Amino acid sequence: QVQLVESGGGLVQAGASLRLSCAASGLTFSNLDMGWFRQASGKEREFVAAVRWNLYTYYVDSVKGRFTIDRDNAKNTVYLTMNSLKAEDTAVYYCAADRSRAPEFPATPRAYEYWGQGTQVTVSS
Repeated sequence: QVQLVESGGGLVQAGASLRLSCAASGLTFSNLDMGWFRQASGKEREFVAAVRWNLYTYYVDSVKGRFTIDRDNAKNTVYLTMNSLKAEDTAVYYCAADRSRAPEFPATPRAYEYWGQGTQVTVSS
């Protein structure tokens, strides 16, 4: 059974930092592309960052320089370190996994097979 379990969300003030974690089970983690998405209330789910099986990373422009995605294959875990948080970062953050190793970079929700349940991040201004 495939499971992705996020943790680390919370309520913080603008300018603070948070580190989200996503623990995966039921898959060979090192073979996976892993992504983080977020969905604010009333908005569509949007791509935030991804780290491919070969460690290549990609970020949406709005988080470049503030967020860092990394993975620990020994722990089957992907992380999203979020610094200098802004009110507009408030959303439910979702972890996603994909096995396909498709040529195109997985930056859309439909590129991913598996999803976590989400963790709420709220940034007060």
